[in-house]
Amino acid sequence: MSEPKNTPESVAPDTVPFPRGIRSYVRRAGRTTAGQAKALETLGPTFLVPYQSRPVDLAALFGRAAPTILEIGFGMGEATAHIASVRPDDNFLCCEVHPPGVGALLKRIGEQEIGNIRIVEHDAVEVLDNMLPPESLAGVHIFFPDPWHKARHNKRRLVQPHFVAKLLPRMQSGAYIHCATDWEPYAQQILEVLAAEPQLVNTAPGFAPKPDYRPLTKFENRGLRLGHGVWDVVFRKR
Repeated sequence: MSEPKNTPESVAPDTVPFPRGIRSYVRRAGRTTAGQAKALETLGPTFLVPYQSRPVDLAALFGRAAPTILEIGFGMGEATAHIASVRPDDNFLCCEVHPPGVGALLKRIGEQEIGNIRIVEHDAVEVLDNMLPPESLAGVHIFFPDPWHKARHNKRRLVQPHFVAKLLPRMQSGAYIHCATDWEPYAQQILEVLAAEPQLVNTAPGFAPKPDYRPLTKFENRGLRLGHGVWDVVFRKR
């Protein structure tokens, strides 16, 4: 799970251009620990997937055919490792560009003996555009994306109509999008953006109850103790 990060009509939906300069991440400073560095060295060859500009064979990548969930921005990987552990029958393809986070998740993979995660250390927008075959995803997780609090920066938020237009062709019928944020204005925007897409249907009357598989991380528990809210949004593709 990522902690909040200060992150022409004639064109076919899955080639919709993303606005210049917008990515699924922002670069953050951070130091890779010795344990993370060791995990990168020893486990990276097995669990890191090099970015490529052509579609990948997901069954070959994971060594099995199983529903694949795309996670965009996993921070230090605490929630990702938990979810993969409690959902062993699903595959998790996880995008993150923050090296300490990648190392931290690899360390968790080794410690918890998790086999159903693969990591792409690259911008998720380009992964969507080039690496994922059509209708290959059973779900998408976007947890605590950069809220871009200032109004003049709202256009930089990840969950916008042009981004959803990129996701939809990669999603199977019945696949879900699950977003979570602790910034209420962004939660409302996410709800409005997804509700405006005719191919999607809300699984709840408004915001969704937190699904059992998404854990409360240390960061989230700290926020809740301070009175901060957290909002989940879950939609499915028709």
